[in-house]
Amino acid sequence: MSVLETIKVWAKSIKRDAVMLWFARRHPDTPFLAKALCVFTVAYALSPIDLIPDFIPVLGYVDDALLLPALIWLAVRLLPAHVTQECRMQAKEWMAREKTKPTSYAGAAAIVVIWLAVLYLGWWWYSRRN
Repeated sequence: MSVLETIKVWAKSIKRDAVMLWFARRHPDTPFLAKALCVFTVAYALSPIDLIPDFIPVLGYVDDALLLPALIWLAVRLLPAHVTQECRMQAKEWMAREKTKPTSYAGAAAIVVIWLAVLYLGWWWYSRRN
């Protein structure tokens, strides 16, 4: 398998596992900490807005290439094996049926709130110095 094919397979599994976490967050056997991480990861993964915008050189892709896979990996590690297996099957079926990934407007709203808070804190800090 070539490097390009390996990257495509990896990217597809990341997409599938993001959707899998969407199902895992509602599974009754998912522990509370895993549910919380699933909610955060899914909201961030499916948000149409990135925490670090892609137009920022190098840093813009760090969240897509490192942060998101790390969050997904951690969330999957916290899930019981049977939950992971059941939810991966649900995710595969859902993605085959819908032909798209879901979008999280709650995740987008959270990113906007974070950016507004950072801007406000920057303004507050700057205004106190002058």
